[in-house]
Amino acid sequence: MLNFKEIAQITRGTLVQWKDHYPLQHLVTDSRKVVNANSSLFFAIKGEFHDGHQYLPELYAQGVRQFIVEDADHIMDLSAYPEANILLVSNSIDALQCVAGHHRRQFTLPVIGITGSNGKTIVKEWLAQLLSVTERVVKSPRSYNSQIGVPLSVWQINESHTIGVFEAGISQPDEMQKLATVVQPSIGIFTNLGSAHDEGFESQEQKLEEKLKLFEEVKCLVYCKDQVEVHQAVQEHKLPHFNWSKSHQQADVQIEILPARQQKTPIQFQYLRKKYGLTLPFTDEASLENALHCLTVLLYLGVEPDQLVVRFGRLVPVAMRLERKEAINGCYVIDDTYNNDVAGLRIALDVLAHQSRHGRKTLILSDLLEAGVEEEALYRQVAQEVSSRGVDRVIGIGDIISRHQELFPAGSEFYLGTDSFLGQLRPETFRQETILVKGARVFEFEKIVAALQQQVHGTVLEVNLDALVHNLNYYRSKVPASTKIMVMVKAFAYGAGSYEIANLLQFHRVDYLAVAYADEGIALREHGITLPIMVMNPSPDSFLKMEQFNLEPEIYSPDLLHRFLDYFPENSAKTPLIHLKLDTGMHRLGFDVAELEEALEVLAQVPHVRVQSVFSHLAGADEALYNDFSRSQMQQFTQMAARVEEVLGYKVIKHILNSAGIVRFGQEAAFDMVRLGIGLYGVESSGTEQSGLLTVGRLKTTVSQVKQIKAGDTVGYSRKGIAETAKQTATIAIGYADGYDRRFSNGIGEVLINGHRAPIIGNVCMDMCMVDVTGLDVRAGDEVVVFGEGLPLTELATRIGTIPYELLTNVSTRVKRVFYNE
Repeated sequence: MLNFKEIAQITRGTLVQWKDHYPLQHLVTDSRKVVNANSSLFFAIKGEFHDGHQYLPELYAQGVRQFIVEDADHIMDLSAYPEANILLVSNSIDALQCVAGHHRRQFTLPVIGITGSNGKTIVKEWLAQLLSVTERVVKSPRSYNSQIGVPLSVWQINESHTIGVFEAGISQPDEMQKLATVVQPSIGIFTNLGSAHDEGFESQEQKLEEKLKLFEEVKCLVYCKDQVEVHQAVQEHKLPHFNWSKSHQQADVQIEILPARQQKTPIQFQYLRKKYGLTLPFTDEASLENALHCLTVLLYLGVEPDQLVVRFGRLVPVAMRLERKEAINGCYVIDDTYNNDVAGLRIALDVLAHQSRHGRKTLILSDLLEAGVEEEALYRQVAQEVSSRGVDRVIGIGDIISRHQELFPAGSEFYLGTDSFLGQLRPETFRQETILVKGARVFEFEKIVAALQQQVHGTVLEVNLDALVHNLNYYRSKVPASTKIMVMVKAFAYGAGSYEIANLLQFHRVDYLAVAYADEGIALREHGITLPIMVMNPSPDSFLKMEQFNLEPEIYSPDLLHRFLDYFPENSAKTPLIHLKLDTGMHRLGFDVAELEEALEVLAQVPHVRVQSVFSHLAGADEALYNDFSRSQMQQFTQMAARVEEVLGYKVIKHILNSAGIVRFGQEAAFDMVRLGIGLYGVESSGTEQSGLLTVGRLKTTVSQVKQIKAGDTVGYSRKGIAETAKQTATIAIGYADGYDRRFSNGIGEVLINGHRAPIIGNVCMDMCMVDVTGLDVRAGDEVVVFGEGLPLTELATRIGTIPYELLTNVSTRVKRVFYNE
């Protein structure tokens, strides 16, 4: 294993300070994910939205002693790090790649490198499944295919592995050459050339050329010969290759797709002039393409055709996301059956560790079947990972993990199989805890998730946490780096689910949360949220609770101020923090100029109360028409805020911009903090930069029944849906009690079924509604998208003359929320 002085040589950095030969096991780029501090090397990376250097003191306090930095200003005072090894480099990401590339060169195992526009992660996961029958596979965890993810993936390689499978993705020129020096693939796979990341390149040709740089040294490149641009480029570069095709007789593997039946697709393929048959357990085009890449790789590696039948027969779909769900008895389930190796387990355990909910943490874990590590060493490593994340108990399922149960916490339980566990499951033994469910597909852990999660009807609001983080960073990029961020999580986080959103925001280090009422803030505190929380509509009868739960009230009137001060006399044990709301033109709540003078006269006499911030609200930031009025509000706010600081004699946090204001005025009027609301959830209310945001929420339901309606028949209450011709209708399991507005009745609203729009027919009912699916192939149980990709909230809101806020916040609490990361 490398030591720090060797790393200095490899990276050609400047050894600022060297104190000791500390062990080196873990490469860390995220200060929140340090597990074993004494054996970690932290790379301080300056990113677009975060600077890792600012966390050096915190990491040193945690016990980290090895640092690679690129900004010398942060290490000027070496007395703050008396025991640390510190290396200064020109670029920390380059240094990370150098270290991982050196590590890769110490091993001679074959490595498969995968790139392309789509399908990289699926192909990687399926190859791992197919190869693990005879190989010890090391692979990228999840979709770690970036400039940082690839070196972290390659660092996993150890002496026990016999083959590696890594994916590499790029979004702009000059990135792939760096990743090639890290992965150093001996076999390549080019999945396809599509439109993903087109915006980062001058042309498709340039993007293709950049991606092919991963394969300059491979012994063989696998690709589909039917992709004309890819085939021509491979020929021009004279890359050694092994390809497949559905139309070219000269391909190395010739494929014939036969008609699908029973959700399976039989194929025939010709290889070395012999024909073979195989059934793939998928029918969609993308899955077939991904599976055929895998088939071709296995043929190249010499797997016998009769073995292919067995292996592909066991191939299962890959769950591409980690989901969080409410569960029985106040529990919370983290559902991750995405993969089944130590790296994937480590990532899922990080998610578990960063849940701030109170109560114990439980891990339900199956045998690890794709680990590539000797059994005894593997489960010692797993036990160490579990212990370091503060897991209270483990429920192990499988004969292998059961053999090593003595390694796990006292009170853990072990079962030989999933059915054995379910047969003895007592729901009362799970109460007020967070449960991570992580298992190999053959263990069918979806049965466990179904047994534990709350039984709510099939209408679901899916919340994409990756998209939410993207939107947060998008708005961060609109204001100076020093600007604080307050995020609105009122109204159940705009319908998305307050706790999970707040927990994610806390993880991503926003500065403040804001709720409408004290009860909302109390609920967040009870679930472990420690961020400062402003309450926008405090009532005097909530002051006691606000004091107990460390909540900070918005004070918007002289009367409310006096009532607050009556509750907090001068001899109060605490220094209460308040936020003054100023009325600069919204005329909803807030002190006007005269009232502010009265308030300041009072506040100057009560120094035990501190004004934490002053703020106002723009009335017309969503319309360019009102830019002059918005600027007049900002000018008045500046004067009023200056008066506050003058009278009180100290600086306060100043903020006026909402989501729309951040887009229009982020560089000229960010002040000290901005307030992010609807924009976080994917709606750009100024209407100018919607393309910069990602859709966060997807409301979906299912088809309950399909009916054939004769001409002249009517559909629904009051016979409003009239079938002028014979029609086919589908009844779907959502109604106005779920928050689906009744104004969508009679053709105003539409839903998506199997990618096709279907209009509402008749009136929306309380628990269901009917849609016209004439001419569509629709069956009971089919998924229905109510809003999301392809059916945006902005369009639906316009149809009924409202705003996206209303549609989001109207989604009923009886609708199950499922939070997920890709």
